[in-house]
Amino acid sequence: MIPKAEKIKVLYVMQEITPYLDESPLSNIGRYLPQGTQESGKEIRTFMPKYGQVNERRNQLHEVIRLSGMNLIIDDADHPLIIKVASIQQARMQVYFIDNEDYFQRKGIFHDKNGQFFEDNDERLIFYARGVIETVRKLGWPPDIIHCHGWFSSLVPLYIKRVFKDNPLFSSSTVIYSLYDDFFEDMLNHTLVKKLKFDKIKEVDLKNYRNPDYIKISKAAIKYSDALIFGSEKINPELEELVRNTEKPLLEFLGDDNYITVYNDFYEKLLKHKRN
Repeated sequence: MIPKAEKIKVLYVMQEITPYLDESPLSNIGRYLPQGTQESGKEIRTFMPKYGQVNERRNQLHEVIRLSGMNLIIDDADHPLIIKVASIQQARMQVYFIDNEDYFQRKGIFHDKNGQFFEDNDERLIFYARGVIETVRKLGWPPDIIHCHGWFSSLVPLYIKRVFKDNPLFSSSTVIYSLYDDFFEDMLNHTLVKKLKFDKIKEVDLKNYRNPDYIKISKAAIKYSDALIFGSEKINPELEELVRNTEKPLLEFLGDDNYITVYNDFYEKLLKHKRN
C-alpha cells in the first residue's frame, strides 16, 4: 500500500483579517488566502493580533486554556500569553488570536486617540512574533511554509532564522514575507535593540534594528525571508528596489482574480526547489 503524501503545512501570520477588522486589501487577503489554501488540500494555521477593536462577543472568540498561560519575558518583564480562537463557519477555518492585557486591550490598533504612534509598538511586535511561534511549538505543528503579511509580522522571519533555527519544528520552514502599501512615518522605540538582545539575538543581526522605522524593519524582514511577494500594487520605492536586487524568489503583485492559485503554485515551487 502506497503511503499517502503528507499535506503541505502553511502557517499564516497576518496583520489583519476581515471580518474581525474592517475590510482592506490586507484584511481581505487575510480572510480568503488561508481558506483557498486549505481548499487546495493543504493544512493551515492562521494567526492575527487580538486588537482591542476585535469584538469578542460578536465574533465568538474563546480562550484556549491549553495553549494559554505562558509568560513571555520582554525587557525583563513578564507578559502573559493568552490564546483565543474563533471560527469563520462558511470557510470552515479557525483563526488564532494572540492576546495580552498590556498590549492588545486598547481601542487603537497602532495609534492612540490623538493619532500618536504607541510607544510600545516595538514590544507589541516582539510579543506577537514570539506568541505565534510559541503557540505553534505548543501545537507541535511543523510548518513547511511560514507566510508573513504586513509590517506587524516583520519580526517573525528574524526569530525563525536566528532564535529558532535549530528547533526541529522550524529548521526546514520556508519563510515568505508579503510587502504591502502600509508605510508609517513614525519611529519605533529605540530600545528595540536592547529588547531583542534579551532574546540572544547577536550583534551582527541587531544592527538592522538600530533607529528602527518602517524601512529598517521591512529591510530586515526581507533579509531573513527566503522568498518575497508584492501584496500591493504600490510598494515603497526603496524597498521595491532592494527586493528586485536580491537573488530571492519574487512574486509580483497580482489583482484580486487568481492570486490564491498563483500563491499556492509559488509555495509548491519553493518547496520543490528546496527538495531538489
